[in-house]
Amino acid sequence: MKALQLTAPGKVEVVQVGEPPVSPTDVLLRVHYVGLCGTDLSSFRGTNPLIAYPRILGHEISATVADTSADGLWAAGTDVSVLPYANCGMCPSCKRGRPNACQFNQTMGVQRDGAMTEYISVPSTKIFTGHLGLKELCLVEPLTIGFHAASRGRIEPSDIVAVFGCGGVGLGAIAASGFRGAKTIAVDIEEAKLAVASRAGATHTINTKRSDLSKELYEITDGRGPDVIIEAIGSPQTFRAAVEEVAFSGRVVYIGYAKQPVCYETRLFVQKELDILGARNAQPEDFRQVIAMLESGSFPVEDTISRVVPLEQAGEALQAWSDDPGKYQKIMVHVG
Repeated sequence: MKALQLTAPGKVEVVQVGEPPVSPTDVLLRVHYVGLCGTDLSSFRGTNPLIAYPRILGHEISATVADTSADGLWAAGTDVSVLPYANCGMCPSCKRGRPNACQFNQTMGVQRDGAMTEYISVPSTKIFTGHLGLKELCLVEPLTIGFHAASRGRIEPSDIVAVFGCGGVGLGAIAASGFRGAKTIAVDIEEAKLAVASRAGATHTINTKRSDLSKELYEITDGRGPDVIIEAIGSPQTFRAAVEEVAFSGRVVYIGYAKQPVCYETRLFVQKELDILGARNAQPEDFRQVIAMLESGSFPVEDTISRVVPLEQAGEALQAWSDDPGKYQKIMVHVG
């Protein structure tokens, strides 16, 4: 069967691979759509330290159950989304009930081969379904990252939340905050992304190319600052700004990695008595919440998808995205 393999940084090939083995606890899936995310772009650029080459990419998945599972829980023909993380079950995170942050996590398309192929086999416990189309199911996993960040930030309806970055992950955080009833401020430098953020649940938008971030946040929050700031960009500037702009006794949630060391004014940690939180991957409950949100029809699915390409053009799409990152919101690969 066909598969898209990243053979080296910047080099993508369509190769032939064998069909996956299916254990009694697994389900055989026919892959339809796979989304490209920032991790895939980093792997393509050769800047992802977690990947080894060659690697079949892909962890944002929509698929159809090909054969009724051995446990009888999943019937052939069921359209599903996939939780793409494997955990060890023994590390401190796993024992605390937080397998999303497993010390030895293996994500499809990163530490192990992914879904850019015709068929995959996954554990029965790792798939989810809902009354959704295949493109919507492909959006579930990337949106769960933002939903998990909102959960980490303990967002409530009384909160004012600012989300730095309106890419796929940031949109998930915006949708999650709005879905929880919070006043939500979307921050980005692209007007098109801010427009989509408004349709995804943002009540206010700030374009930091045109406006001063501190001044705008001050006015929107009546001088308090946001109760929660979710950083979904991954730059030293926005890492610092989150701590500087958040309200006293507020919460800061980091999703992205800063690409360089970050210098902080650490007195703000203590003076404001901040909760500084990381958010990694997602939990099953995040998948269920995203599916419920998408079923409500409140998320602008088609506005989020910038481009759909066949498997044979995925390498070209990655190169185009690498050349002009601001141009694309979400690229999907149609596998079959």
